[in-house]
Amino acid sequence: MPSHRFHPSILREYDIRGIVNETLFEADAEWVGRAFATVLARELKRAPVIAVGRDGRLSSPALEASLIKGLRGAGANVISVGVGPTPMLYFSVYKLETDGGIMLTGSHNPPTHNGFKLMIGRKPFFGAMIQELGKMVASGDVLSGSGTLEKASVLQDYIARLAGEVSDVDLSGLKVGWDAGNGAAGEAMALLTQRIGGHHVILNERIDGKFPVHHPDPSEPKNLVQLQETVAQQKLDIGIAFDGDGDRIGAIDSKGRIIWGDQLLSVLARDVLKDKPGSTIIADVKASQVLFDEVARLGGKPLMWKTGHSLIKVKMAETGSPLAGEMSGHVFFADRYYGFDDALYAAVRLLKAVARNGGDLAALRDQLPSPVNTPELRFACADDRKFAVVSEVRDRLKSEHAEFDDVDGVRVKTKDGWWLLRASNTQAVLVARAEARDEAGLERLKAHLGKQLEKSGVALPEKSTAGH
Repeated sequence: MPSHRFHPSILREYDIRGIVNETLFEADAEWVGRAFATVLARELKRAPVIAVGRDGRLSSPALEASLIKGLRGAGANVISVGVGPTPMLYFSVYKLETDGGIMLTGSHNPPTHNGFKLMIGRKPFFGAMIQELGKMVASGDVLSGSGTLEKASVLQDYIARLAGEVSDVDLSGLKVGWDAGNGAAGEAMALLTQRIGGHHVILNERIDGKFPVHHPDPSEPKNLVQLQETVAQQKLDIGIAFDGDGDRIGAIDSKGRIIWGDQLLSVLARDVLKDKPGSTIIADVKASQVLFDEVARLGGKPLMWKTGHSLIKVKMAETGSPLAGEMSGHVFFADRYYGFDDALYAAVRLLKAVARNGGDLAALRDQLPSPVNTPELRFACADDRKFAVVSEVRDRLKSEHAEFDDVDGVRVKTKDGWWLLRASNTQAVLVARAEARDEAGLERLKAHLGKQLEKSGVALPEKSTAGH
């Protein structure tokens, strides 16, 4: 019986991803297709219909061809929706009523990387389900068949859905800069700006897998410099940026300040809670206390949850939350939308929120407190050891009767603020962060964190402070 083995590093918590022709090969794409189609066929007891999309990376066309070959070889009927952002693929699963979907994308990672994000029905396919694919492939436990292939364009329907969200609000007074970073959201971004009100300045809309101007990752300040300069030079009100596959958003106000993920969620929550008072608003454990306090002040129910877009989506469905977000820029709307992370949809909701709340993002930002904090500190640790360190620290904190939350690692509260230690689900690193009301408090938090790490044989990185 034919079988195959994946490189052990590519089967990750939330997706399948590797370095093309080093850890990820065209043969892997074919076997991903065969195994995924088998899972759906066995669950449905019929041939599944699966939507497939891809980003603009140079390796994506060949990998997509192999993926589709594998899907059809296990009997699945494939609908190819072409090049576009990951949220467009998610949208196609709803629009075309398929049984699942696969997006071929390297997301915000370097041009040499690529991979797959999967949906089973309308839910994320992640965690143990991804690991099971590896076992099926290694044993050759896959079906054989002869599925069909058709092509369908959903781009115009997708744009119409996004533009329709702001049809009831006047955006004519807003001047907005947009930067796709030459990523997969570029064409959709440009089309969207033609359908909505306001004055728009477009940057890097041409999809180019070499990312010639800057890397498409708005969580890194250096990738926002061009947008900041454009906002300043052309006196724009807002700047909006996207990652490589369009599921993460970055934002700039008229003063050139980065609006971080938790600050952005605060602005969006204000607008959502006007229409849905008392709703649960979810943010990941890395978000600032400012966000959770602001949600409570606005009459919402703040809920801290685990980091990871798949985990957030599941928690939203469980709690009925209309809005959730992560510090990384993933924003999820179930209010008037589908509950998945869509940066283009988040962008139009941001414009709507700003227009409905005075028309000035900088003023909305100024209403939020400004704590001081460390950036996200990352240090290498063996996979088994990283979880052990977190457990050791948790046990010590319990014995010290410290106040902490262990929903995802340990988030420790003190009179100065809080610090967080967690093990990354996707990398062999420990992640730490601290937030305080002032610099002196931040130093005390770092000292407390450093002592806990030292007891487990881990040194706190020296680079530490940054404004937020």
